Amino acid sequence: MVHVIKRRLLLLYGLGIWLVGTIGLRVAGQNLLRPGASGGTLVLFAVSFPLMGLIVRRICSGLQLPREQWLEAAFLIALPTLLFDPFSSAFFPVVFPNMAPSVAGVFGGWMLWCCAGALVGVSITKPGKA
Repeated sequence: MVHVIKRRLLLLYGLGIWLVGTIGLRVAGQNLLRPGASGGTLVLFAVSFPLMGLIVRRICSGLQLPREQWLEAAFLIALPTLLFDPFSSAFFPVVFPNMAPSVAGVFGGWMLWCCAGALVGVSITKPGKA
């Protein structure tokens, strides 16, 4: 079990990632999520999954967490996205007035994909290691 102080820090990392991402999308999201841009969406998903895995692995190793605590840490980092972005999707035109309402579903799927990348990223081990 992750120590209480590190739990709070991991939640703060997750909140920071969520906040920076939300602000970034509010400012320039219309350039990233576009209606009918399936090719761009596939590229975005392809880049985001391993990137989130890498970011969360770096956070875990930077905090010197034992390997057996990484999955819990990834969950804590992803938690703000899992809690707040369903509301961002439900009230998409209000939260992201700069983006077309039709990309709300893509946004919601992308957020789940990023969380999955974080969880899978910390679950992968090198062959021969537990």
